[in-house]
Amino acid sequence: MLQIGDEVVYFSALFLLVVLGTRSATGASLLTAFLYVFMVMFRFPSVPVEQAGRVLRPRAPSGGVSVVAHRGGSHDAPENTLAAIREASRNGATGVELDLGFTADGVPVLMHDETVDRTTNGTGPISKLQLVQLKRLDAAARHRLKDKFSEEKVPTLQEAVEECLRHQLTIFFDVKDQPDKAASVLHEMYKQFPVLYNSSIVSSFEPKVIYKMRQTDPNVVTALIHRPWRLSRFGDGTPRSLSTSGQLWLGVLDVLLDWAHHHILWKLCGVSAIFVQKDFISLDYVQYWAERGVEVVGWTVNTAAEKDYYQNMLKIGYITDSLLEDCEPHY
Repeated sequence: MLQIGDEVVYFSALFLLVVLGTRSATGASLLTAFLYVFMVMFRFPSVPVEQAGRVLRPRAPSGGVSVVAHRGGSHDAPENTLAAIREASRNGATGVELDLGFTADGVPVLMHDETVDRTTNGTGPISKLQLVQLKRLDAAARHRLKDKFSEEKVPTLQEAVEECLRHQLTIFFDVKDQPDKAASVLHEMYKQFPVLYNSSIVSSFEPKVIYKMRQTDPNVVTALIHRPWRLSRFGDGTPRSLSTSGQLWLGVLDVLLDWAHHHILWKLCGVSAIFVQKDFISLDYVQYWAERGVEVVGWTVNTAAEKDYYQNMLKIGYITDSLLEDCEPHY
């Protein structure tokens, strides 16, 4: 929970900023009061700490942390496939992170990209392909171990959930967009498999996705995903805008978004965790969120040295592309 001291500081700072900008104490008071009432009326409380703990630290041995296979473990097997889920379980993962997409006929499937080009032998947007067309594609066609996993298919969400439950894996659902459709589909999945309330979490970069999920089903454990400077720079640090003014404007938006994540959005959505790009996490950062009852999970942790740091120093869960060996950084 947001500390009372925090609330006083934040709303006092807002009041002063508005006063300085408008030179109207009355206007500043009304705006500050409106925002406070809005937060009180429309925010969602987090799920019970015990429930979130079962999801975020499943079967973790004493002193251990949860290890989640990114896209099922995209270095060890074709990403977002049933084979990846099985491999993740075999290799010792406590959970798998899976990406939700929708076919042209509205069927929820596992797919990270908007198109099938990067991971299959097909082409075109997933939103333009019927499920029967998608099922004809080879989901291992472009993977480095394609001979080992020949003709692996793109699974439906239902198939993936059933496979995860068979292997007792925690599921990290990653939702990119379409909040209404995603929330509706996931809510039905939770009704069909109630065990998911204690063995899965819904996460997204988009606060509107998480807010809609909590609105649809307030009993679901949720998390916001965050990478500082995401709007102005790609994961490798390359500027997104070619113009100085454009880059400056995106930088300003990044500062505002970062502030909102840490002071407003997490509380409005009532999240239980925040998933943060690995290079921006420290002991102080973990402590900051622990004081607010929020777990930190790092992504994507791909080397032995990084994993040792997360397990023995930070003592928090992490998401990785491989449970077997070091692999290239993933942004």
